Amino acid sequence: MKLFSLGIDISKATFNVALLLDNDKLRHKVFTNNLTGFQQLSAWLLKHKAPNVHACMEATGTYGEALATYLHQAGHQVSVLNPVIIKGFAISQMSRSKTDKSDATLMARYCEQNHPPAWTPLAPEISELQALVRRLEALLEMLQQERNRLSAGVNSVTVKENIQEHIDYLKEQIEQTQKFIQEHIDQYPRLKEQRDLLTSIPGIGETTAARFLAEIIDINNYDSARKVAAFAGLIPRHEESGTSVKSKARLSKVGNGRLRKAFYFPAIVAKRYNPIIKEQSQRLEKRGKCAMVIIGAAMRKLIHLAYGVLKTGKPFDPLYGKTA
Repeated sequence: MKLFSLGIDISKATFNVALLLDNDKLRHKVFTNNLTGFQQLSAWLLKHKAPNVHACMEATGTYGEALATYLHQAGHQVSVLNPVIIKGFAISQMSRSKTDKSDATLMARYCEQNHPPAWTPLAPEISELQALVRRLEALLEMLQQERNRLSAGVNSVTVKENIQEHIDYLKEQIEQTQKFIQEHIDQYPRLKEQRDLLTSIPGIGETTAARFLAEIIDINNYDSARKVAAFAGLIPRHEESGTSVKSKARLSKVGNGRLRKAFYFPAIVAKRYNPIIKEQSQRLEKRGKCAMVIIGAAMRKLIHLAYGVLKTGKPFDPLYGKTA
């Protein structure tokens, strides 16, 4: 059965759709971003004789999750795209306008031409873990902001006391959320086993392990450690053109920023306490590499080690791969 391409530009309150029919005909409509709007979309698709669609939308945090899940459960194919992909496609199409309607049209045409991979909803235990981990991240950011305000100097005694009270409250919330994460992982044998494998690696603690598991979703989706590193944006990016342009390699940073951020401080710790990464860092330092290059390499190596323990099901072994 033919799948018609449906582009969806979603926002908090509404979503704009573009349905690509036969003979390149387009139909547009705006719906409210709630169950009523989802049901109206289903009726609208049937009205245009498009009972089965391949829907494409950008990853926009939580705004599109309910609609994506609804369409998936209704039997439609759904793809959730990195916004960078659609931006690049818009440039390739020489798109000169930027509206909700034009964005939905772009996604419909991208879907028609490229047939991106299908999206499936997260397993309930991963969805809950992801929500808890991201809440912890938000609390840690708020705590750092308040600490920065306090260290910057506050003239008002009342304001200073208020900030300190908020800091104390945030610390309690952070401790409670960390406990929730630990208890949640302990409920699921597979998550618990993976958490224990990850924390066997010097440099990776329970918080980093939880962040890693929440963002990669399923390690079996990756057939190499390099692909996990690429997903985190930790693969070097080279810029060369002819003989005149040849810049130093830098981290691509095209990938999951949360995962990349989660491994920054662990990499600094691993440089001192993880024997494999310590040796690598010393070798790079002798070659004259700068501190940030060494940290980037340590982050990437940690990702490789994490992939290794999860794929093999064996704890970290500092002597792995070395001959006696």
